[in-house]
Amino acid sequence: MSRAIQYQYDPKNLEKSAPAFYDESKLRSEEMILNLGPHHPSTHGVLRLEVVTDGEYIVDVVPHLGYLHRCFEKHAESLAFNQTIPYVDRMDYMAAMNSEHAYAMGVERMLGIDDRIPKRVEYIRVLVAELNRLASHFIAIGTYGLDIGAFTPFLWMMRDREHIQRLLEWASGARMLYNYIWIGGLYYDLPVGFEEKCMEFVNYLRPKLKELEGLIIYNKIFVERTANVGVLPLDLGINYGVSGPMLRGSGLKFDLRRVDNYSVYPELDFDVPVGKGEVGTVGDCWDRTYVRVAECWESLKIIDQSLEKLTKEHKRTRDFDPQALVPKKIRPKQMDFYVRAENPKGELGFFFRTDGRSDVPVRVKARACSFSNLSVLPEISRGVALADLIAIMGSIDVVMGEVDR
Repeated sequence: MSRAIQYQYDPKNLEKSAPAFYDESKLRSEEMILNLGPHHPSTHGVLRLEVVTDGEYIVDVVPHLGYLHRCFEKHAESLAFNQTIPYVDRMDYMAAMNSEHAYAMGVERMLGIDDRIPKRVEYIRVLVAELNRLASHFIAIGTYGLDIGAFTPFLWMMRDREHIQRLLEWASGARMLYNYIWIGGLYYDLPVGFEEKCMEFVNYLRPKLKELEGLIIYNKIFVERTANVGVLPLDLGINYGVSGPMLRGSGLKFDLRRVDNYSVYPELDFDVPVGKGEVGTVGDCWDRTYVRVAECWESLKIIDQSLEKLTKEHKRTRDFDPQALVPKKIRPKQMDFYVRAENPKGELGFFFRTDGRSDVPVRVKARACSFSNLSVLPEISRGVALADLIAIMGSIDVVMGEVDR
Protein backbone atom coordinates (compact mmCIF):
# COMPACT_ATOMS: atom_id res chain seq x y z
CA MET A 1 0.00 0.00 0.00
CA SER A 2 1.32 3.44 -0.90
CA ARG A 3 0.59 6.54 1.18
CA ALA A 4 -1.21 9.46 -0.42
CA ILE A 5 1.08 12.47 -0.78
CA GLN A 6 -0.11 15.34 1.43
CA TYR A 7 0.59 18.92 0.42
CA GLN A 8 -1.03 22.33 0.73
CA TYR A 9 -1.56 24.32 -2.45
CA ASP A 10 -0.15 27.84 -2.30
CA PRO A 11 -0.66 29.83 -5.54
CA LYS A 12 1.97 32.37 -4.48
CA ASN A 13 4.66 29.79 -3.86
CA LEU A 14 4.18 26.93 -6.34
CA GLU A 15 7.64 25.48 -5.85
CA LYS A 16 7.17 25.14 -2.07
CA SER A 17 3.66 23.73 -2.38
CA ALA A 18 4.44 21.20 -5.14
CA PRO A 19 3.79 17.54 -4.22
CA ALA A 20 6.67 15.14 -3.64
CA PHE A 21 6.24 13.43 -6.98
CA TYR A 22 7.43 16.61 -8.71
CA ASP A 23 10.91 15.84 -7.39
CA GLU A 24 12.37 13.32 -9.85
CA SER A 25 14.95 12.18 -7.31
CA LYS A 26 12.14 10.91 -5.07
CA LEU A 27 10.37 8.97 -7.82
CA ARG A 28 10.41 5.20 -7.47
CA SER A 29 11.23 3.36 -10.66
CA GLU A 30 8.75 0.64 -11.49
CA GLU A 31 9.06 -1.34 -14.70
CA MET A 32 6.03 -2.53 -16.63
CA ILE A 33 5.79 -5.01 -19.50
CA LEU A 34 3.58 -4.06 -22.43
CA ASN A 35 2.67 -6.11 -25.49
CA LEU A 36 2.43 -4.23 -28.79
CA GLY A 37 0.91 -6.51 -31.40
CA PRO A 38 0.62 -8.93 -32.99
CA HIS A 39 -2.54 -7.27 -34.30
CA HIS A 40 -1.87 -3.61 -33.64
CA PRO A 41 -1.51 -1.79 -37.00
CA SER A 42 1.42 0.29 -35.75
CA THR A 43 3.50 -2.86 -35.32
CA HIS A 44 2.92 -3.85 -38.94
CA GLY A 45 0.39 -6.58 -38.47
CA VAL A 46 1.83 -9.86 -37.25
CA LEU A 47 4.80 -8.76 -35.16
CA ARG A 48 4.62 -8.87 -31.37
CA LEU A 49 6.86 -6.51 -29.43
CA GLU A 50 7.34 -7.25 -25.74
CA VAL A 51 8.26 -3.84 -24.37
CA VAL A 52 9.72 -3.25 -20.91
CA THR A 53 8.97 0.34 -19.90
CA ASP A 54 9.89 2.56 -16.99
CA GLY A 55 7.23 5.23 -17.10
CA GLU A 56 7.23 6.61 -20.66
CA TYR A 57 10.71 5.31 -21.49
CA ILE A 58 11.86 2.04 -23.04
CA VAL A 59 14.09 -0.21 -20.96
CA ASP A 60 14.14 -3.09 -23.46
CA VAL A 61 12.29 -4.45 -26.49
CA VAL A 62 11.99 -8.12 -27.43
CA PRO A 63 10.54 -8.89 -30.90
CA HIS A 64 8.59 -12.17 -30.98
CA LEU A 65 8.30 -13.81 -34.39
CA GLY A 66 6.32 -16.72 -35.72
CA TYR A 67 2.89 -15.31 -36.52
CA LEU A 68 3.17 -15.51 -40.32
CA HIS A 69 5.07 -18.68 -41.25
CA ARG A 70 5.59 -18.98 -45.01
CA CYS A 71 7.54 -22.28 -44.79
CA PHE A 72 9.42 -21.17 -47.92
CA GLU A 73 12.56 -23.18 -47.29
CA LYS A 74 10.75 -26.50 -46.80
CA HIS A 75 8.53 -25.84 -49.81
CA ALA A 76 11.67 -25.20 -51.89
CA GLU A 77 13.23 -28.46 -50.69
CA SER A 78 10.23 -30.48 -51.89
CA LEU A 79 9.73 -28.90 -55.33
CA ALA A 80 11.71 -28.62 -58.54
CA PHE A 81 13.70 -25.41 -58.98
CA ASN A 82 11.33 -23.93 -61.54
CA GLN A 83 8.26 -24.70 -59.39
CA THR A 84 9.52 -22.60 -56.46
CA ILE A 85 9.10 -19.15 -58.03
CA PRO A 86 5.52 -18.63 -56.72
CA TYR A 87 6.76 -19.33 -53.18
CA VAL A 88 9.57 -16.80 -53.57
CA ASP A 89 6.89 -14.18 -54.32
CA ARG A 90 5.21 -14.81 -50.98
CA MET A 91 8.16 -13.91 -48.76
CA ASP A 92 8.50 -10.18 -49.40
CA TYR A 93 5.16 -9.77 -51.11
CA MET A 94 5.81 -6.03 -51.52
CA ALA A 95 8.81 -6.72 -53.77
CA ALA A 96 8.07 -10.03 -55.51
CA MET A 97 9.83 -9.14 -58.78
CA ASN A 98 13.08 -8.35 -56.98
CA SER A 99 12.93 -11.64 -55.07
CA GLU A 100 12.24 -13.62 -58.25
CA HIS A 101 15.20 -11.91 -59.91
CA ALA A 102 17.58 -13.00 -57.13
CA TYR A 103 16.32 -16.61 -57.10
CA ALA A 104 16.36 -17.05 -60.88
CA MET A 105 19.82 -15.51 -61.12
CA GLY A 106 21.15 -17.97 -58.51
CA VAL A 107 19.87 -21.06 -60.33
CA GLU A 108 21.15 -19.71 -63.67
CA ARG A 109 24.63 -19.28 -62.22
CA MET A 110 24.58 -22.85 -60.92
CA LEU A 111 23.61 -24.05 -64.40
CA GLY A 112 26.30 -21.86 -65.99
CA ILE A 113 23.87 -20.05 -68.30
CA ASP A 114 23.82 -16.64 -66.62
CA ASP A 115 26.07 -15.10 -69.30
CA ARG A 116 23.79 -16.40 -72.08
CA ILE A 117 20.59 -14.68 -70.96
CA PRO A 118 19.42 -12.40 -73.84
CA LYS A 119 19.95 -8.69 -73.26
CA ARG A 120 16.28 -7.98 -73.82
CA VAL A 121 15.40 -10.37 -71.00
CA GLU A 122 17.93 -8.74 -68.68
CA TYR A 123 16.63 -5.23 -69.36
CA ILE A 124 13.04 -6.34 -68.86
CA ARG A 125 14.03 -7.92 -65.54
CA VAL A 126 15.70 -4.72 -64.39
CA LEU A 127 12.74 -2.65 -65.59
CA VAL A 128 10.12 -4.63 -63.67
CA ALA A 129 12.39 -4.97 -60.62
CA GLU A 130 12.87 -1.19 -60.41
CA LEU A 131 9.15 -0.61 -60.85
CA ASN A 132 8.60 -3.00 -57.95
CA ARG A 133 11.29 -1.19 -55.93
CA LEU A 134 9.31 2.01 -56.36
CA ALA A 135 6.10 0.27 -55.27
CA SER A 136 7.82 -1.17 -52.19
CA HIS A 137 9.28 2.20 -51.17
CA PHE A 138 5.89 3.85 -51.68
CA ILE A 139 4.39 1.42 -49.16
CA ALA A 140 7.28 2.03 -46.75
CA ILE A 141 7.00 5.83 -46.93
CA GLY A 142 3.20 5.95 -46.96
CA THR A 143 2.66 3.59 -44.03
CA TYR A 144 5.44 5.36 -42.12
CA GLY A 145 3.43 8.55 -42.40
CA LEU A 146 0.47 6.67 -40.90
CA ASP A 147 2.65 5.34 -38.07
CA ILE A 148 3.54 8.83 -36.88
CA GLY A 149 0.17 10.45 -37.49
CA ALA A 150 0.02 11.71 -41.09
CA PHE A 151 -2.73 10.33 -43.33
CA THR A 152 -2.26 12.27 -46.60
CA PRO A 153 1.15 10.77 -47.59
CA PHE A 154 -0.35 7.29 -47.35
CA LEU A 155 -3.18 8.20 -49.72
CA TRP A 156 -0.78 9.82 -52.19
CA MET A 157 1.61 6.87 -52.13
CA MET A 158 -1.17 4.32 -52.63
CA ARG A 159 -2.56 6.39 -55.51
CA ASP A 160 0.79 6.41 -57.33
CA ARG A 161 1.58 2.80 -56.43
CA GLU A 162 -1.64 1.76 -58.12
CA HIS A 163 -0.21 2.87 -61.49
CA ILE A 164 2.74 0.52 -60.95
CA GLN A 165 0.46 -2.34 -59.91
CA ARG A 166 -1.53 -1.96 -63.12
CA LEU A 167 1.63 -1.97 -65.25
CA LEU A 168 2.98 -5.10 -63.56
CA GLU A 169 -0.42 -6.78 -63.77
CA TRP A 170 -0.49 -6.00 -67.48
CA ALA A 171 2.90 -7.69 -67.93
CA SER A 172 2.40 -10.71 -65.67
CA GLY A 173 -1.33 -11.16 -65.11
CA ALA A 174 -1.09 -10.72 -61.31
CA ARG A 175 -1.26 -7.68 -59.04
CA MET A 176 1.30 -8.62 -56.38
CA LEU A 177 2.54 -12.21 -56.68
CA TYR A 178 3.77 -12.17 -60.24
CA ASN A 179 5.56 -15.44 -61.15
CA TYR A 180 7.02 -13.47 -64.05
CA ILE A 181 10.83 -13.83 -63.87
CA TRP A 182 11.53 -17.48 -64.64
CA ILE A 183 14.78 -19.43 -64.58
CA GLY A 184 16.48 -18.79 -67.91
CA GLY A 185 14.15 -15.99 -68.96
CA LEU A 186 10.65 -14.66 -68.41
CA TYR A 187 7.08 -15.88 -68.38
CA TYR A 188 6.51 -13.83 -71.53
CA ASP A 189 7.73 -10.76 -73.35
CA LEU A 190 6.30 -7.35 -72.44
CA PRO A 191 2.87 -6.57 -73.90
CA VAL A 192 2.81 -4.39 -77.01
CA GLY A 193 2.70 -0.75 -75.93
CA PHE A 194 4.09 -1.42 -72.44
CA GLU A 195 7.18 0.73 -72.94
CA GLU A 196 5.13 3.75 -74.01
CA LYS A 197 2.73 3.43 -71.06
CA CYS A 198 5.65 3.04 -68.69
CA MET A 199 7.27 6.22 -70.00
CA GLU A 200 3.98 8.07 -69.47
CA PHE A 201 4.02 6.91 -65.86
CA VAL A 202 7.63 8.08 -65.35
CA ASN A 203 6.78 11.54 -66.65
CA TYR A 204 3.71 11.63 -64.41
CA LEU A 205 5.63 10.54 -61.29
CA ARG A 206 8.48 13.04 -61.34
CA PRO A 207 6.46 16.08 -60.16
CA LYS A 208 4.60 13.86 -57.68
CA LEU A 209 7.86 12.81 -56.04
CA LYS A 210 8.86 16.45 -55.75
CA GLU A 211 5.57 17.18 -53.97
CA LEU A 212 6.20 14.26 -51.62
CA GLU A 213 9.52 15.70 -50.48
CA GLY A 214 7.80 18.91 -49.44
CA LEU A 215 4.85 17.12 -47.87
CA ILE A 216 6.76 14.70 -45.65
CA ILE A 217 10.57 14.71 -45.88
CA TYR A 218 11.09 18.42 -45.13
CA ASN A 219 7.86 18.85 -43.20
CA LYS A 220 8.56 20.49 -39.83
CA ILE A 221 6.47 18.01 -37.82
CA PHE A 222 7.97 15.01 -39.63
CA VAL A 223 11.50 16.29 -39.01
CA GLU A 224 10.79 16.79 -35.30
CA ARG A 225 9.38 13.25 -35.00
CA THR A 226 12.26 11.53 -36.82
CA ALA A 227 15.46 13.57 -36.51
CA ASN A 228 17.87 12.25 -33.83
CA VAL A 229 15.47 9.35 -33.13
CA GLY A 230 16.53 5.70 -33.43
CA VAL A 231 20.11 6.50 -34.39
CA LEU A 232 21.88 3.44 -35.83
CA PRO A 233 25.69 3.81 -35.64
CA LEU A 234 27.44 2.39 -38.69
CA ASP A 235 29.57 -0.12 -36.78
CA LEU A 236 26.49 -1.46 -34.96
CA GLY A 237 24.61 -1.84 -38.25
CA ILE A 238 27.48 -3.78 -39.81
CA ASN A 239 27.79 -6.06 -36.76
CA TYR A 240 24.08 -6.92 -36.93
CA GLY A 241 24.11 -7.64 -40.67
CA VAL A 242 21.87 -4.68 -41.45
CA SER A 243 21.61 -3.84 -45.16
CA GLY A 244 19.67 -1.78 -47.68
CA PRO A 245 18.35 1.71 -46.90
CA MET A 246 18.92 1.12 -43.18
CA LEU A 247 22.66 0.66 -43.65
CA ARG A 248 22.94 3.37 -46.29
CA GLY A 249 21.02 5.67 -43.95
CA SER A 250 23.94 5.24 -41.53
CA GLY A 251 26.34 6.58 -44.15
CA LEU A 252 27.76 3.49 -45.92
CA LYS A 253 27.59 3.53 -49.72
CA PHE A 254 26.92 -0.19 -50.10
CA ASP A 255 24.50 -1.31 -52.80
CA LEU A 256 24.79 -4.80 -54.33
CA ARG A 257 23.72 -3.45 -57.72
CA ARG A 258 27.07 -1.64 -57.67
CA VAL A 259 29.15 -3.93 -55.45
CA ASP A 260 28.30 -7.20 -57.23
CA ASN A 261 27.46 -5.64 -60.63
CA TYR A 262 24.88 -8.27 -61.50
CA SER A 263 22.52 -8.36 -64.49
CA VAL A 264 22.86 -5.20 -66.64
CA TYR A 265 23.29 -2.78 -63.73
CA PRO A 266 26.95 -2.09 -64.66
CA GLU A 267 25.70 -0.64 -67.96
CA LEU A 268 23.33 1.79 -66.24
CA ASP A 269 24.05 5.18 -64.68
CA PHE A 270 22.64 5.73 -61.18
CA ASP A 271 23.85 6.91 -57.77
CA VAL A 272 23.75 5.28 -54.33
CA PRO A 273 22.19 7.74 -51.84
CA VAL A 274 23.38 7.71 -48.21
CA GLY A 275 22.35 9.44 -45.00
CA LYS A 276 24.31 12.58 -44.16
CA GLY A 277 22.64 13.82 -40.97
CA GLU A 278 21.14 16.74 -42.86
CA VAL A 279 18.56 17.60 -40.19
CA GLY A 280 19.74 15.42 -37.28
CA THR A 281 22.26 12.66 -36.66
CA VAL A 282 23.58 10.31 -39.33
CA GLY A 283 21.64 7.05 -39.14
CA ASP A 284 18.43 8.38 -37.58
CA CYS A 285 14.86 7.71 -38.69
CA TRP A 286 14.87 10.77 -40.94
CA ASP A 287 17.97 9.60 -42.81
CA ARG A 288 16.46 6.19 -43.47
CA THR A 289 13.32 7.75 -44.94
CA TYR A 290 15.36 10.26 -46.94
CA VAL A 291 17.40 7.44 -48.50
CA ARG A 292 14.22 5.64 -49.61
CA VAL A 293 12.87 8.79 -51.28
CA ALA A 294 16.26 9.43 -52.94
CA GLU A 295 16.31 5.83 -54.20
CA CYS A 296 12.96 6.43 -55.88
CA TRP A 297 14.65 9.12 -58.00
CA GLU A 298 17.48 6.71 -58.87
CA SER A 299 14.98 3.99 -59.83
CA LEU A 300 13.36 6.45 -62.23
CA LYS A 301 16.79 6.97 -63.84
CA ILE A 302 17.24 3.21 -64.24
CA ILE A 303 13.73 2.79 -65.69
CA ASP A 304 14.40 5.61 -68.17
CA GLN A 305 17.61 3.98 -69.41
CA SER A 306 16.06 0.50 -69.55
CA LEU A 307 13.16 1.77 -71.64
CA GLU A 308 15.59 3.44 -74.03
CA LYS A 309 17.55 0.19 -74.43
CA LEU A 310 14.36 -1.82 -74.98
CA THR A 311 12.96 0.54 -77.61
CA LYS A 312 16.18 1.32 -79.50
CA GLU A 313 18.81 -1.42 -79.09
CA HIS A 314 17.02 -4.57 -77.91
CA LYS A 315 13.67 -4.38 -79.66
CA ARG A 316 11.02 -7.10 -79.60
CA THR A 317 11.24 -9.71 -82.39
CA ARG A 318 8.85 -12.38 -83.57
CA ASP A 319 11.27 -15.24 -82.83
CA PHE A 320 12.02 -14.09 -79.27
CA ASP A 321 11.63 -17.02 -76.85
CA PRO A 322 12.03 -15.96 -73.20
CA GLN A 323 12.57 -19.57 -72.01
CA ALA A 324 14.84 -20.97 -74.72
CA LEU A 325 17.85 -21.76 -72.49
CA VAL A 326 16.30 -23.96 -69.83
CA PRO A 327 16.06 -27.78 -70.05
CA LYS A 328 12.89 -29.51 -68.91
CA LYS A 329 14.72 -30.92 -65.90
CA ILE A 330 16.90 -28.39 -64.08
CA ARG A 331 19.75 -30.39 -62.51
CA PRO A 332 22.73 -28.30 -61.38
CA LYS A 333 25.98 -30.03 -60.50
CA GLN A 334 26.66 -31.12 -56.95
CA MET A 335 27.63 -27.96 -55.07
CA ASP A 336 26.92 -25.48 -52.33
CA PHE A 337 26.08 -22.08 -53.80
CA TYR A 338 25.05 -18.66 -52.47
CA VAL A 339 23.63 -15.78 -54.48
CA ARG A 340 22.57 -12.32 -53.30
CA ALA A 341 20.81 -9.31 -54.77
CA GLU A 342 19.71 -5.83 -53.68
CA ASN A 343 16.07 -5.95 -52.66
CA PRO A 344 14.24 -2.74 -51.66
CA LYS A 345 14.80 -3.66 -48.00
CA GLY A 346 18.39 -4.88 -48.29
CA GLU A 347 20.43 -7.95 -49.18
CA LEU A 348 18.29 -10.95 -50.12
CA GLY A 349 20.35 -14.12 -50.41
CA PHE A 350 19.68 -17.75 -51.30
CA PHE A 351 21.86 -20.70 -50.31
CA PHE A 352 21.46 -23.89 -52.36
CA ARG A 353 22.83 -27.37 -51.78
CA THR A 354 22.42 -29.78 -54.70
CA ASP A 355 23.37 -33.44 -55.20
CA GLY A 356 23.73 -33.38 -59.00
CA ARG A 357 21.14 -36.14 -59.50
CA SER A 358 17.79 -34.53 -58.73
CA ASP A 359 15.94 -31.44 -59.93
CA VAL A 360 14.92 -30.85 -56.30
CA PRO A 361 17.53 -29.12 -54.09
CA VAL A 362 18.80 -30.92 -50.99
CA ARG A 363 18.80 -27.71 -48.94
CA VAL A 364 17.57 -24.16 -49.51
CA LYS A 365 18.16 -21.32 -47.07
CA ALA A 366 16.91 -17.75 -47.55
CA ARG A 367 18.88 -14.88 -46.05
CA ALA A 368 16.05 -12.42 -45.34
CA CYS A 369 17.05 -8.76 -45.13
CA SER A 370 14.03 -7.89 -42.98
CA PHE A 371 15.10 -10.46 -40.37
CA SER A 372 18.57 -8.95 -39.93
CA ASN A 373 17.24 -5.39 -40.00
CA LEU A 374 14.64 -6.19 -37.34
CA SER A 375 17.24 -7.80 -35.07
CA VAL A 376 18.84 -4.42 -34.33
CA LEU A 377 15.57 -2.92 -33.02
CA PRO A 378 16.35 -3.48 -29.29
CA GLU A 379 19.75 -1.79 -29.61
CA ILE A 380 18.39 1.45 -31.09
CA SER A 381 15.24 1.61 -28.94
CA ARG A 382 16.57 1.50 -25.38
CA GLY A 383 16.12 4.77 -23.54
CA VAL A 384 13.71 6.36 -26.03
CA ALA A 385 10.15 7.44 -25.30
CA LEU A 386 7.40 4.91 -25.94
CA ALA A 387 5.94 7.10 -28.71
CA ASP A 388 9.31 7.03 -30.50
CA LEU A 389 9.34 3.22 -30.59
CA ILE A 390 6.65 3.25 -33.27
CA ALA A 391 8.65 5.81 -35.25
CA ILE A 392 11.73 3.58 -35.05
CA MET A 393 9.81 0.44 -35.94
CA GLY A 394 8.24 2.08 -38.99
CA SER A 395 11.61 3.35 -40.23
CA ILE A 396 12.96 -0.23 -40.42
CA ASP A 397 10.35 -1.27 -43.04
CA VAL A 398 9.93 -4.97 -42.35
CA VAL A 399 7.70 -7.51 -44.07
CA MET A 400 6.92 -10.39 -41.73
CA GLY A 401 6.44 -12.92 -44.52
CA GLU A 402 10.16 -12.59 -45.16
CA VAL A 403 11.10 -12.54 -41.46
CA ASP A 404 9.24 -15.75 -40.61
CA ARG A 405 9.90 -17.38 -44.02
